[in-house]
Amino acid sequence: MNFRRIFLVKCLLLWFPNVKGANTRQIYVAVNGSAFLNIMTTETVHEATWSRNDQRLLQIKNKKIKYYTDSKVCRCDVLSNGTLQILNVVKEDSSMYTVRVYHEDGKLKAEEKTELIVQEPVPQPIIHAECINKTTAVKCEVKQATKNQTFTMEVVYDKITKKSNLTKMEFTTTHSGKFKCTVKNKVSEKTTEKQVKCAGQLDFYLIISIAGGAILFVSFVILLIFCIRKKKTERLEDDAAGQSVSDSGLPDEERTMQIRKVETEMAVRELPRPPANPTPRQVRVQQRPLPQPQGQQQAVPPWPRPRTQPRTPNQPREKP
Repeated sequence: MNFRRIFLVKCLLLWFPNVKGANTRQIYVAVNGSAFLNIMTTETVHEATWSRNDQRLLQIKNKKIKYYTDSKVCRCDVLSNGTLQILNVVKEDSSMYTVRVYHEDGKLKAEEKTELIVQEPVPQPIIHAECINKTTAVKCEVKQATKNQTFTMEVVYDKITKKSNLTKMEFTTTHSGKFKCTVKNKVSEKTTEKQVKCAGQLDFYLIISIAGGAILFVSFVILLIFCIRKKKTERLEDDAAGQSVSDSGLPDEERTMQIRKVETEMAVRELPRPPANPTPRQVRVQQRPLPQPQGQQQAVPPWPRPRTQPRTPNQPREKP
C-alpha cells in the first residue's frame, strides 16, 4: 500500500474539514434560451467564483460582482444567491462550469461542477403510410435536421413502439389504423399522426367481436329451440291430463249407463235369429225382461213376441 498517499489524504481532511466533494450534474437548454446554474450544496454565499473549462468568468463577494471576461461576450450574470445566469445560449456555450464557494476567512467551503448541454429544438417529423398487398408500408423521417443534431425517433401503433436514433425509419406491418411518429430530445418534442385503413384487413378486436357475436347468436337459437320443444311437450301433457280428468269426471251412474248400453248393443248384435218354431223354453227366455240400470235411463222397447203356431194333435193311425 502507498502510505504516502494515505497520509496526504488524511492531512487534507484535517486542513479542510468542511470541504464537500465536487458533484457533477447535467443541464439541458434549448438554443436561444436562458440557462440558470445554481449552487446546490449551500444556501448562503459570501464568496463564489464561476469558471468555464478552468477559465474564470466572474466572482461575487459581499454581493459585489467582478468580471474576469467581457460581460457582453460572456452574456452572463450572477444572482445574489450565487446562481450563474447565461442569456441567449448558443451551442458553443456547451461546456463544464465549476463554482467554488468560500468562507469569510477565505477557506474553501464547497465545489460543484455543472455540465451545460445546449440543443436545438427538433424539427417536425413527416410520416408516410400506404397500403401495399394487404400490408401497410410506414416511413417516418426528418428532413430539416441540422448537422450533429441528436434526437430519438419513435413510431407507435397498436401498443407497439419502434425507436431509432436515425433521421428516417421504414418498416411494413399488417396493422392498419393510427400511426404516431414522435421526434424528441431533452429540450423539445414534436409528433405527427396519420390514420390508415387498408382494404382486406380486419382489426384483431373486430375479429373477436364478430366471433363473440356468432357464438351468442348460435346459443340464442339453440335456447329458443329448446324452449319451444319444452313448451310443446308440456302442452301435450296438459291436454292428455285434461282428457283423462274429463273422462274420470263423469258420474258413476252415467258411466254405468253407457257401459250397459254398449253391452246391450253388442248382445243384440250377437243374438241368433229365433227359429221358426221356437220351443217353449226359448219363448220363456225371449220373454224374460232385460235388467234395468239404476237411475234414469231411456227405456229400450221390448222385442216383439214371436208368433207361435198351434200344435196339431196327433191323429191316431189307422190300423190295417
